[in-house]
Amino acid sequence: MKMSIMTSAAFGMLLLIGGAAFAADTAGFWQHPAIPGYGPVHVWPGATDKPNPASTYKALFDLTQKGKGFDKLNPGLDHIARAVNTFAAAGVPLSHLKFTVIIHGPATPIALNERAFEAKFHRPNPNLKVIEALRKAGVEVLVCGNALGDMHFNPSEVNPDIQVALSALSTLVIQQNQGYALMRM
Repeated sequence: MKMSIMTSAAFGMLLLIGGAAFAADTAGFWQHPAIPGYGPVHVWPGATDKPNPASTYKALFDLTQKGKGFDKLNPGLDHIARAVNTFAAAGVPLSHLKFTVIIHGPATPIALNERAFEAKFHRPNPNLKVIEALRKAGVEVLVCGNALGDMHFNPSEVNPDIQVALSALSTLVIQQNQGYALMRM
């Protein structure tokens, strides 16, 4: 009897906590100020370490992880959208964000256009819309030319929103020398 009362109480607490979490995930809690539908952010009142809207921010996102498979949105791209949305929610104009993504290694296939991706994976590329949204927000998206070659892809198979870089190696060095903060994905 005691066990069932304790079990019921624990279950009730879980429902209460779950209900509070559900309420927090509704109507206006999550925002997408710059990249609609991707990279949700919530700005807590009184949060510290907010970016200065008058400053310019430079970040180089080193995207190598393929995520849980090529049939799902790459979590690194969603995280980059969250970075853009975080700065936008803090009032930083998109023109003050100098963000670059370099795609290489196991993540390389996410850079393919729809036709090439479908030929390789027999499904649509789930990353095209977020890449397009990132580009519209001013994010430069590059793919490593060497990684394309390693995987036997041709530059003509790359999404038109993505530029082919000489190499991720050169992009990483050049942009860090220009003061970009390195963010590994």
